[in-house]
Amino acid sequence: MQLQCRCHGRPHSQQSRVEVRASLEGQVVTRVVPRSFNGQHHLTRGGPQDNVMTMFSKLGPPRLYLSRLLTYIILLFCSNELVLARQPPDSSAGIYRSRELSEARPVFGLGEQRVYSSRFSSQWTLPLLLLECLAIGLIFYGRQQGRQVSKRVGWAALVTGLFTMVCLYLLAAFSLVGRTLGTDSAPSTVETHAAQVTLSADVDIGQNVIPNIIDPQAVNAQSVCPGYIASDVQTSKTSLTANLNLAGRPCNVYGNDVESLSLLVEYQADDRLHVQIQPRYIGPANETWFILPEAMIPKPGVDANASESSSEIELSWSNEPSFSFTVKRKATNDTLFTTAGSVLVYEDQFIEFVSPLPENYNLYGLGEVIHGFRLGNNLTRTLFNADVGDVIDANIYGSHAIYHDTRYFTEDGSYVADATDTSVSYISYTHGVFLRNAHAQEILLQPSGITWRTLGGSIDLYFYAGPKAEDVTRSYQVSMVGLPAMQQYWTLGFHQCRWGYTNWSVVEGVVDSFAKAGIPLETMWVDIDYMDAYKDYTVDPVRFGYEEGARFLARLHANNQHFVPIVDSAIYFPNPENASDAYPTFDRGVSANAFMLNPDGSLYVGSVWPGYTVFPDWVGAVLNGTGTFDWWKGEMSMWHEQLQFDGIWIDMSEVSSFCVGSCGSKNVTLNPVHPPFELPGEPGNLIVNYPEGFDKTNATEAASASSAAYTQNHPPTAAAASSSTSTESYYRTTPTPGVRNINWPPYSINNFAGDLAVHAVSPNATHHGGYLEYDFHNLFGHQILNATHNALLSVFPGKRPFIIGRSTFAGSGKWAGHWGGDNYSEWLYMFLAIPQALSNAIFGIPMFGPDTCGFSGNTDMELCSRWMQLSAFFPFYRNHNVLGAISQEPYRWAAVAEATRTAMSIRFQLLPYMYTLLARAHQRGDTVMRALTWEFPNEPWLADADRQFMLGEAVMITPVLEQGASTVSGVFPGAREKTVWYDWYSQTRVATTQPGQNVSIDAPLGHIPVYLRGGNVLAVQEPAMTTTESRQKPWGVLAAMDGQQQHAAGELYLDDGESINPATSSWISLAADNSSVRASVRGTYQDQSPLANITVMGLATAPRSMKLNGEMLDASYWTYTAEKSLLVVSGLETKFREGAFQKSWSLLWSH
Repeated sequence: MQLQCRCHGRPHSQQSRVEVRASLEGQVVTRVVPRSFNGQHHLTRGGPQDNVMTMFSKLGPPRLYLSRLLTYIILLFCSNELVLARQPPDSSAGIYRSRELSEARPVFGLGEQRVYSSRFSSQWTLPLLLLECLAIGLIFYGRQQGRQVSKRVGWAALVTGLFTMVCLYLLAAFSLVGRTLGTDSAPSTVETHAAQVTLSADVDIGQNVIPNIIDPQAVNAQSVCPGYIASDVQTSKTSLTANLNLAGRPCNVYGNDVESLSLLVEYQADDRLHVQIQPRYIGPANETWFILPEAMIPKPGVDANASESSSEIELSWSNEPSFSFTVKRKATNDTLFTTAGSVLVYEDQFIEFVSPLPENYNLYGLGEVIHGFRLGNNLTRTLFNADVGDVIDANIYGSHAIYHDTRYFTEDGSYVADATDTSVSYISYTHGVFLRNAHAQEILLQPSGITWRTLGGSIDLYFYAGPKAEDVTRSYQVSMVGLPAMQQYWTLGFHQCRWGYTNWSVVEGVVDSFAKAGIPLETMWVDIDYMDAYKDYTVDPVRFGYEEGARFLARLHANNQHFVPIVDSAIYFPNPENASDAYPTFDRGVSANAFMLNPDGSLYVGSVWPGYTVFPDWVGAVLNGTGTFDWWKGEMSMWHEQLQFDGIWIDMSEVSSFCVGSCGSKNVTLNPVHPPFELPGEPGNLIVNYPEGFDKTNATEAASASSAAYTQNHPPTAAAASSSTSTESYYRTTPTPGVRNINWPPYSINNFAGDLAVHAVSPNATHHGGYLEYDFHNLFGHQILNATHNALLSVFPGKRPFIIGRSTFAGSGKWAGHWGGDNYSEWLYMFLAIPQALSNAIFGIPMFGPDTCGFSGNTDMELCSRWMQLSAFFPFYRNHNVLGAISQEPYRWAAVAEATRTAMSIRFQLLPYMYTLLARAHQRGDTVMRALTWEFPNEPWLADADRQFMLGEAVMITPVLEQGASTVSGVFPGAREKTVWYDWYSQTRVATTQPGQNVSIDAPLGHIPVYLRGGNVLAVQEPAMTTTESRQKPWGVLAAMDGQQQHAAGELYLDDGESINPATSSWISLAADNSSVRASVRGTYQDQSPLANITVMGLATAPRSMKLNGEMLDASYWTYTAEKSLLVVSGLETKFREGAFQKSWSLLWSH
């Protein structure tokens, strides 16, 4: 091993450091070691040998020892501790906490590679300094005594000095040896950087507010506010307008009452009704208080043929006792929504409207939330985007103010609250309600109905008639939020990521391990480990250097694999007093007016991973014409020239900040500051959590983990809890006439973090043009996806951008996909991924998937085996976990590897079908993952079914979601209509069941039950290691006959898999009956893969003869198995040398 040392001086708070460059087996790594390393000072002057000789020379004058002591003291104070690569969300606690500027705090990581920090060195350096002082004292004492005494004392001083020196060298050696390169087998490794000032937790603590819904002092606005009276009512063919005036004295309960409102009702389409209520008098000064700009969130107009008479829904209104409106479905006279019996409250910081709902109602949506699919009638939904992890029932990353309301009726039109009688025939109707409002919201679902509250904006409601859920979803996307982005074909492959891949060699090792295990891998992802001090658009020059990365990515791309890095949402503010801290991305952003401001016009400076940061101003770019979008596009384009990525992962976009307010405005000279959250793997935050039931299969490990968890949660130095009680004090505000209280609104929503400024950019942050963050907070994540989408259009001209984002809003699906956020390695969270995916389908985001096997905590073999199989049927399929946890790539366990290969084999065969579903979603608003109740709308016992799901209309998945289970209960819907189901594996018909009957299904570990629905035809392709290779494999056709008419149908979409506007494409209609299978081709896409086989399930009788395109086929081409009613035609490759779907074809047979 060769050592080279370089010293780096940092002015003021930027502590000096030394980089020891170690050449290990041809690899060069940088080890930042503490300045308490005694030899470092000398290494920079003349090399280690010269300095050792100096230390062993004669005692010399006392000033030599004094200077050496001074050197040691300087080294001690310069030996700030090492810092870890990233501070994670403490999902269990829900929010992050940061510390005030204070002392530098050492940290060190645990795992298979031990990393020593300078805390270790500093703790020993102090006693050694005391020894050095003793040696100097002896020198002075000896010089004042006689020669013999001086000689004896001198030798004592020499021995003491030598001991001090050797110990310091050993400490440095321990620190250096303790640092090893991360390896593929390690749970995770921790990279270290120069010492940093650490923030205090207090900077991320706001006022102690209490949510209104639990505040005993809260005032019920319905009891004190007067409502409004309508006047000057005007009607037309498609609209109704009126003035609304306050019906009494202002209540000013949570804001200043708006005394004059305007009402607009529009019959925009036969299935869509618009109700808008907003202040009558709005000017430039208060416009964004109430109006959501269409430049940010477009809104639909009135269709050319729309009219009140042709509408499926109607609105009536009343002034008794105050203004209210009622929306009904004409066909059934069912009241969908009514404010009758309540008052409308409209203030500058508080809007409330209420509608009763039927008994035991079925509502879905209102996200983003970790909850069951059916929301129930005892839930408060808060819409305020927050970086809190996947906390159940809390407000998390996205805001989607839309719900579906499904109601069941008997055939005579009577509503049924508890429709569980399977002998009765039911008819369902589903309608949708969307509130176009970007302000913080709170929606109370109670047994009596729904109460909607917002902290600003307007009442901008859209009612969608349905009558089926798929109709609502389709109309909502087409009219309001836009159709989902079409994905590139390769994005349907498997994606691997983790927080903790420490360098290119580790990443490359993971790729090689997948290949060795025979597990398909499409895309490698990297978390923020790759960045240079966590700054966007950089790489760590040693661990992730561009040159080494270029070689790795060239190899990856040559194998038709892909690469996606993370990009965070905040930009580092370089230390203005440190020239070496320059950051051109920041400088160019400042020149483009690209960042948010304080009210005084200075830059708003919060704190995220790299230290003090600024935040891109998307609002100012859209509404005030600043250069944020062009700057973002330029940075991404320049970065791509150095790092050939294929897509982008956007994180922290709620937007998250680790301190309240502009905490860095006067402190940027301390940058880079260190957020103080305990990193996973650090003492106090060891990853000791395992899935439920782990103790049943791994008793010894579980006991050890439990003990460690107890010790961690009950440290011996912890003070005993006080038995005294005290009354907690809460911060409350009251309305100020004519003024909004931006930072602490009088109405406190049930925000998980409490104060709106906690772990977020503060509400009074200002956008260019004077717009306030209070009015636009929920749109940051939406607009960064917009900016990234446009940037990738520049990076990859003509190609579909691939983006996965964390924070979303209504319409984000037209730009990006979404992953489920920081979930947990628990069985519960594996289940919750299903309702989360189904809800995102409602929101128009079909490209969704969770962190498979769980992000936070340790997974285990059984959970990961089941989860890898479940996620194989989600559109977005990625494994990702936290730093400090055990590695969970699927090849880590033989059983998981085998289960993964099994599920991936099915997924790859279904890729053409999944791609076709995405094309349907993009072109007409269909869903991809579907709830059973959407496909079987007249079966009310499926209203809360979220442990099974459909992939399109043809495939049903019934996963095992419980630890230790070898069977799973599942329902086979459609029994009343005699729907037939076929087992994917055996290709045989499932036994007939009764409506709503749960059936026990064998599902040993490694097996996931998959079923084909009769009446469908699928085109499939053979599996391969990448999607590119799979697309070149031969085709197959699977036809699953229905149970009555011996009929089946399907379709297939083909294009080049990447172009926004493909030069050619084809839609192939597939059909089968009891005597034929046919393909009808529309389009000119040239796919040259041949057709290899055709399988017909449920064919009642055997063929006697067969023709392909009029040509007789020899009987050797087909087999018929009577006991399975299964026909297999194979060996057709020579008949389709030009390709399976170049032209239409037919396979006919006689019985």
